[in-house]
Amino acid sequence: MNDLSAMHLVDEELRQALGSLFPPLDFGSQDLAGMRKGLATAVQPSNFDHLDISVEIIEIAGGDGQPLTIILYRPRRAIGPCGALLHIHGGGFVTGSPLQSQENQAKTCAELACVIVALGYRLAPETRFPGALEDCYAALQWLANEAPSLGVDPARIAIGGESAGGGLAAGLALLARDRGEIKIVFQSLIYPMLDDRTCIASDPHPHTGHFVWTNEQNRFGWSAILGVEPGTASISSYAAPARAKTLGGLPPTFIAVGALDLFLEEDLDYARRLTRAGVAVELHIYPGAYHGFVRVPDAKVAIAARQQSQEALRRALVAPADRSADGDAAAALVSRSDTTR
Repeated sequence: MNDLSAMHLVDEELRQALGSLFPPLDFGSQDLAGMRKGLATAVQPSNFDHLDISVEIIEIAGGDGQPLTIILYRPRRAIGPCGALLHIHGGGFVTGSPLQSQENQAKTCAELACVIVALGYRLAPETRFPGALEDCYAALQWLANEAPSLGVDPARIAIGGESAGGGLAAGLALLARDRGEIKIVFQSLIYPMLDDRTCIASDPHPHTGHFVWTNEQNRFGWSAILGVEPGTASISSYAAPARAKTLGGLPPTFIAVGALDLFLEEDLDYARRLTRAGVAVELHIYPGAYHGFVRVPDAKVAIAARQQSQEALRRALVAPADRSADGDAAAALVSRSDTTR
């Protein structure tokens, strides 16, 4: 539920989207299966014939061998091996699908001439940790193994996601680092869900978590995936990456979060610790922005966030020899596309 007492802090353009773009989520009274069905009905596959890309929905083997659905976006006119992104959707670990960001994935595929694998991982509470994370790792392995047939440069594989997807991406980066099988070149974490201990903070931030994703919803999501109460001492850092004792050896990282997002302080602290571990970090805090704000199509602050995250991904995925030639053109294309949505 939105806190009207904090409404004056919200960016004016984002304020107009509350309610219409972000329906209320009350996990205490709503049937989760019904909620998922309603969200799935609202998001149907789109047609991207106007873009020079191919889109396939296929199945791969998940973390326990069960089939997982991925959406595979491929540029039709890539010259030589290209970069690739494994994208992990949000939804508090309990809802969501790879279709919910399909327009952005298709546009990114076309503009950056990169392959994108958008993963549909198993949701909680039916699947507890580490099920979803192992699904993410299985998709990363599939992408790395299939790199030659997909026309992907295995040295330019990035990962990223929003909210719970950002938290899973951060956990995946830790897992990939520690297993040492696949090198990730970059991680893009958009208002990532990193720390279950936010649910039990003794001195919560007074101005965050009033909109879209509240502390009550956060507790539900963490409890669902962990199977225990958030804040329990034995929780794995692969589940809650903010608990990781060492962050060295992780890939260059982009973090974006709104100043009114419940995850603000955990994301800031993660960025701080990454820099102390010698990891290159690009951090953006957006004033007046609540959780999920990048989904607001025409708000200036959302457009800026999309442009900046897209440009960071471009720098990570475009081959070094190509950057000087196409950098300005790519940035201009992103700008034109976003400002005319």
